[in-house]
Amino acid sequence: MRASRNILIAGEAGQGLITIGMLLAKALARTGYEIFVTQSYESRIRGGHNTLAIRTGTGPLRSTIREVDMLIALNRESIGLHQDELAENALVLFDAEHDSGLPEGSDQPRILQIPFADLAPKKVFQNIVAMGVATKLLGLPETVVTDLVRETFAAKKAELVEQNLEVLRSAMDWATDQSVPGSALPSEPPGSTSRMVLDGNQAVALGALAAGIRFCAFYPMTPATGVALNLISAADRMGLVVEQAEDEIAAVNMALGASFAGAPSIVPTSGGGFALMTEGVSLAGMTETPIVLVLGQRPGPATGLPTRTEQGDLNLALYAGHGEFPRAILAPGSIEECFQLTHVAVNLAERFQSPVIVMTDQFLADTMQAVPAFDLNRLTEPARAGLTCDTPETYRRYAFTESGISPRLLPGTGEHLVVLDSDEHTEDGHITEDLTVRVKMVDKRLAKGRNLREAVLAPTYIGDELSDLLLICWGSSLGPAEEAVELLRKEGKNAGLLHFRQVWPLRSDQFMERLENAKETICVEGNAGAQFAGLLRKEVGFSVSRSILRYDGSPFSAQDILRELSDGAESEPSRTTRR
Repeated sequence: MRASRNILIAGEAGQGLITIGMLLAKALARTGYEIFVTQSYESRIRGGHNTLAIRTGTGPLRSTIREVDMLIALNRESIGLHQDELAENALVLFDAEHDSGLPEGSDQPRILQIPFADLAPKKVFQNIVAMGVATKLLGLPETVVTDLVRETFAAKKAELVEQNLEVLRSAMDWATDQSVPGSALPSEPPGSTSRMVLDGNQAVALGALAAGIRFCAFYPMTPATGVALNLISAADRMGLVVEQAEDEIAAVNMALGASFAGAPSIVPTSGGGFALMTEGVSLAGMTETPIVLVLGQRPGPATGLPTRTEQGDLNLALYAGHGEFPRAILAPGSIEECFQLTHVAVNLAERFQSPVIVMTDQFLADTMQAVPAFDLNRLTEPARAGLTCDTPETYRRYAFTESGISPRLLPGTGEHLVVLDSDEHTEDGHITEDLTVRVKMVDKRLAKGRNLREAVLAPTYIGDELSDLLLICWGSSLGPAEEAVELLRKEGKNAGLLHFRQVWPLRSDQFMERLENAKETICVEGNAGAQFAGLLRKEVGFSVSRSILRYDGSPFSAQDILRELSDGAESEPSRTTRR
């Protein structure tokens, strides 16, 4: 028996599967279980086939798995669509009014037909019925679930809350009378712990708030919109302004204006929106205005697959914006890193007066886990612009310095004059076509890049000290790659993982020794062009042995990686490929 169980809730958009999933995930987390929650949804308001998967257990969980132990099918089609994913002895829950379509036999999954029509007075409550049945079958405490239902619907009328609770109790009572052995979770949790259930977007928003972000401008674009929505929910309490602009060009320029005026700013978007923002990125480089951009990746080109995942925008982030100017690109690989690296991004942007890009993707943005509360006392206070100076009459916003970082004072806070222009300028900010000044200004800006390189976060390493097999990853492929390495080591194989949480700039002294000492190096990334492997080759002259790539819109799993590592394994072109 596997150490974890995989619960898949499937149905159409509008059937309430997200409500079931969130309630069930939080109930598991509050009971003490680990959770790894992922979503798959189509780009439509209603209809289409959507799923929410909850992998749960008592040990660390870092990726999805394909096998389904419990399928909660909210419509008939879901059974057929996921029949091939059902694990041995899986349990299928579905409406008693439907025929499962599954053949009978000892090797077939178990089925439980739920009388939704009898247990729910209205169809709108059917998701609560499914929640109640699953609660009893999994052996979760009833009080935990009922408390969660009260909290979830607290903003509704008291009568509606009671109706939900009444349906929940009826479903749990019905499930108690059913004989479904072996459905409960295989082991007891270590005990309830105080943790937060967060997705990547929520963690990014919290990291921004902890760093003192005071302005967010955005135009809605999946999967990054959740960052702005979470900031909106905290705006009044935390004293920040969130503005939905008319388009992405307006959003990035609003944020630059706010940053110039002294409000640390963030702009969440996705590939198509970021493409429109590239002139603003260049403007930030010229005016040396700090700004943080969150690039939530999804498959392109153009609209592509707007609700699926990919790591295909690394080159876009590297080269966005005309001209030469420094930038930093961070790539969190976990919920915790989404928080930590967003905080780092704000500090880097403010300190080096440059654009900083945080790269997530749909998989990481929507993945939920139970994580301990973040320790705010361990955070470094981000750099801030000054308000006054002793000699305002000689203040020069773009003064030449050895570090390339000029003294940044806010306009209107003292007797000093702050001049800004998108043209090339003199030290005091006025337009110039003096070519000698031009060269000195370019050198000044690039000097910031050299100092930015000194602040690069080193990649993290997991595994045997000297690894024969070294997996290389960046961003959201961390979890699946980490789990794959763990399984390989349990089999007695010598393996390690090098995770790049910062993908630009790169410092070879932080990782070249590990690359050169490994017998085989394999880069795992979610794109078709092996973009990070190409960056390593270009920047440090190192060519990986091969790449494992996925670009069908689905995230990696540890199983995908292990399959591709197996000698003689046949690739599945529509899922993962080896190069």
